[in-house]
Amino acid sequence: MTTAAIIVAAGRGLRAGGGVPKQWRDLVGRPVLAHTLDALRAPSLIAPIVLVIHPDDADRAEALELDGVIVVEGGASRDASVRAGLEALAPHTPDLVLIHDAARPVLRPDLIARVIDALAEHEGAAPALAVTDALWRGVDMVDGTQDREGLWRAQTPQGFRFAPILAAHRAHEGGAADDVAVARAAGMDVAIVPGDEDNIKITGPADFARAARSLGGMMDIRTGNGYDVHRFGPGDHVVLCGVKVPFERGLQGHSDADVGMHAVTDAIYGALARGDIGQHFPPSDPQWKGAESHIFLAHACALAREMGFAITHMDCTLVCEFPKIGPLAAEMRTEMARIMGLDVDRVSVKATTSERLGFTGRGEGIAAIATATLVKS
Repeated sequence: MTTAAIIVAAGRGLRAGGGVPKQWRDLVGRPVLAHTLDALRAPSLIAPIVLVIHPDDADRAEALELDGVIVVEGGASRDASVRAGLEALAPHTPDLVLIHDAARPVLRPDLIARVIDALAEHEGAAPALAVTDALWRGVDMVDGTQDREGLWRAQTPQGFRFAPILAAHRAHEGGAADDVAVARAAGMDVAIVPGDEDNIKITGPADFARAARSLGGMMDIRTGNGYDVHRFGPGDHVVLCGVKVPFERGLQGHSDADVGMHAVTDAIYGALARGDIGQHFPPSDPQWKGAESHIFLAHACALAREMGFAITHMDCTLVCEFPKIGPLAAEMRTEMARIMGLDVDRVSVKATTSERLGFTGRGEGIAAIATATLVKS
């Protein structure tokens, strides 16, 4: 049995705030949709995956990891978008299809498995949670109650045998709340499987915090520290966090002696438990003599990506009496963000003195301390 999936991400929902549709807003360092994609990729048996987007979001989609993902434009309504996804799958003729909301990023493998297992005996299956709270009718005042017996809160992914749900959507006139409604209108049987309380659909601002807490239990979060020192020597400038700073002396080192960038690089290697700069770029190797330190930092960032991690934040403190760092801190942040492929607001560069104590206080050199945070979901 082959199983495909459709992620419906063409909505324009802005109630969650942030000025962009909720599926593109940041959630623990990545777009909501990136987490949703990862969740459906986790079971290797699901392929292909169709991502249905709004035409205005094409550039945003290109920034995602889309290997093996079919991207199609959605329609004016949810059911029209699902229809577009189903038609894109038609040439692949999967046996089963899972249809999932992009704004439900906390999707666990056991829930996916329950839906797929139920399709062995039913044409459709969907997760749901029994309504346990008292139900009232009314607008501003309570004017009645509603029996909650047999009522359920629907979730996704909603799963179906592919051929019947494609035929159901082709015959449907539009206006359905979800795919279960389309299936039932076509006479398909749909089983209810146990849902997951964490499988929330992000709707309002508070839902982001709840989703982040739930994802925290599913993520590998790592923090690494880096420390480096270089002494002053002859020269007319120093290089700090990728910026050439005019000064009456230079920093001595095998490479360009960018003490800030070295500390950040080691922080990333540390978070990955992959040693330090010296192990990856031995100072005994003449090819690195005078090398620009962005080579080292770019390597560490690429290694993090290869290992499945996203760098969510970097903080670097330069310790020196001079030169003055404050006027150049913004430029340093920009350059570090460019090399690391991060937004500037995820990069911090600041400076302090050692109150004229120690080697930095005596003006013998510059030290740097860095922390990097990496996340893999």
